[in-house]
Amino acid sequence: MKHYLWIAVLLLAGCATGYQAPVIESGPSTPRKAVKPTPPVKKAAPIEKDWRPDSYTVKKGDTLYSIGLEFGFDHKEIAQWNNIQPPYVIYIGQQLRLKDPKAVSSVTPAPADGDAVVTPLQLEPAPTARPLDGSGKPTGPAAIPSDVIPVLTEPKALKEPYSARALAEPAPKTAAPPAEKPMLPVEKPAAVETPQPEQPAAKPAMPADDEALEWSWPAQGKILAGFNDASSAKGVDIAGTHGQPVYAAAPGKVVYSGAGLRGYGKLIIIKHNKTYLSAYAHNSHLLVKEGQFIAKGQKIAEMGSSDTDRVKLHFEIRKLGKPIDPIKYLPENPN
Repeated sequence: MKHYLWIAVLLLAGCATGYQAPVIESGPSTPRKAVKPTPPVKKAAPIEKDWRPDSYTVKKGDTLYSIGLEFGFDHKEIAQWNNIQPPYVIYIGQQLRLKDPKAVSSVTPAPADGDAVVTPLQLEPAPTARPLDGSGKPTGPAAIPSDVIPVLTEPKALKEPYSARALAEPAPKTAAPPAEKPMLPVEKPAAVETPQPEQPAAKPAMPADDEALEWSWPAQGKILAGFNDASSAKGVDIAGTHGQPVYAAAPGKVVYSGAGLRGYGKLIIIKHNKTYLSAYAHNSHLLVKEGQFIAKGQKIAEMGSSDTDRVKLHFEIRKLGKPIDPIKYLPENPN
């Protein structure tokens, strides 16, 4: 009896253990493919809102050149938008457009969904249409619709009935067409080679966007004064020697080259794209003209002391017309 009791105790102890038999799956195992991590999505840089107004009232001391520099435009653009001809005379109190009137008139304010609506073009009336007078009534001769074919009243082709008399009459004679003259072979003139005009050199292309700009130092020298918007220091002053080369800090188009802005001396302004301008002041000699396309690092002027107390280059970068610190955009100064 004790023997059977001992066997029962062992069976209960075996059932109480937590051991589980391993499960073996039958069939060939398929290797798992390595999953590549999804690269992070790059968000586009936010576009800075254009702060510039649609118009500007001329004040004392303003010139078309200074207004263009202040708002980041080519002075010739402002002149074209306001029908101002050279020598670009403006008057105190004059209201100037700062936007292209064609672009403003072709786009209406955005609706609630934020999409701009383009105004359809006004088509001119067709040449055959009847013009309208002041009361809205048509004047002048009516136009003939294109789908109506005019009816010819005469002459008419008549067909006589059959008779013996008509059969006996000879058929009317028609004039024979004139004999064609024999064509003589025409000798072709010998081919003469004309000199081809020389193709003009391709002009440097302006950057398409702001990210494509890579700035470089316009001159070598020690920094005399840094940027300080609070104290009207709108750029940096670089020391140098008289006649030292001045280079374009980025590619673009020369929109001003002259000495018409007080306080800048002999000045060059380059427009790089729709956002950025750069200015190079106090030069002794200007080497580029307005409308000329400039490559990065191209020599544009020689350093001087025009309208200042010492030889130096005053360099500015303007974003939508506002002066910004050039040091934040230029590479490390090697000097």
